[in-house]
Amino acid sequence: MNDDLNLSSEQKKALQSRKAGEAFIAQVHAKMSKLVAEFAAGEINRTQFHHLYDRYQRQIMTVAQIINESDPEVWQQAINESEDTFHIRKRLTAKALGMSIYDNESGLPIETLGDFAVDSALIVPMLSSYRSATAEIFRAGMRSTEMENGHWLCFVPGNYTTLIALFSLEPSDNQLSTIERMHKDFELANRAALESRHADPEKLAYPFLSFLRRVRDSSTDGLL
Repeated sequence: MNDDLNLSSEQKKALQSRKAGEAFIAQVHAKMSKLVAEFAAGEINRTQFHHLYDRYQRQIMTVAQIINESDPEVWQQAINESEDTFHIRKRLTAKALGMSIYDNESGLPIETLGDFAVDSALIVPMLSSYRSATAEIFRAGMRSTEMENGHWLCFVPGNYTTLIALFSLEPSDNQLSTIERMHKDFELANRAALESRHADPEKLAYPFLSFLRRVRDSSTDGLL
């Protein structure tokens, strides 16, 4: 409380703005959870799910970026570098290139999204090794590993499936948290189909699409 009293009016305003932004993000996460439940209950179709989930995810990412960019040190870094901080961050931010979802029981792929240019002959033994390892080795069950071409593979375990995400560079903790949440939403939204062991890929909802679409859209930013 004493620290708050010593803040300037500008600092108090920035603090209030950050708290409001964090509260907004929490509200949108609640909306996303409700959306997942609605699809699982058959109350909305895939088109509605994908459109709304993408909208919510964009809102979260936009607000989170604004909150992060409000760091007072950002502008100081920008004037001391030949390349401004925004473009450095953008250039070095890992991009989700593609994702593949594997059934835990059969070991077969259910669906592949985006540009998942990884040889299946490489994936199969890696997936087998990953599943046989204990969760304690790979923090919270997740594992990220660098490939020879500089790309990164991230393995995310679930109750029914394992998500394998291909990134252009090493993903940040925030990005890993995002795809982990999306994978949980994928299994919750499609629980009935996944439990039946006869999931039709054409009828499943894919929260990951919003993540991949942002990459595709951002890649055309300087080309329009």
